[in-house]
Amino acid sequence: MKSKLRALWDHPAGPKTIHFWAPTFKWGLSIANISDFSKPPEKLSYPQQAVIATSGIIWSRYCFVIIPWNWNLFAVNSAMACTGFYQLSRKLRHDYFAPPPPPDAAAEVDRSLAGD
Repeated sequence: MKSKLRALWDHPAGPKTIHFWAPTFKWGLSIANISDFSKPPEKLSYPQQAVIATSGIIWSRYCFVIIPWNWNLFAVNSAMACTGFYQLSRKLRHDYFAPPPPPDAAAEVDRSLAGD
């Protein structure tokens, strides 16, 4: 076990390098996006989710171009792409494929009282 920990510690993308800590803290973006799964779709932003998804795809490719290969970077960016595309699909379904909401009963009463 000690040799595995030493190997991790001394790895070119180990905890002594930015190659470890940058993707580790980037998980916060994916976790925040996952917590937004319970947010109503009308509150989601197309530009924000498009940037998250696109960034995830671009950097997922980049993590295999750099040396050393960074599997933590690949995992976090894949998660970002997946959560971004999922949120975009929720927003698109809500905006373009959901049935229109029923008219508000209170608004109808107000209109009828106003004489419209």
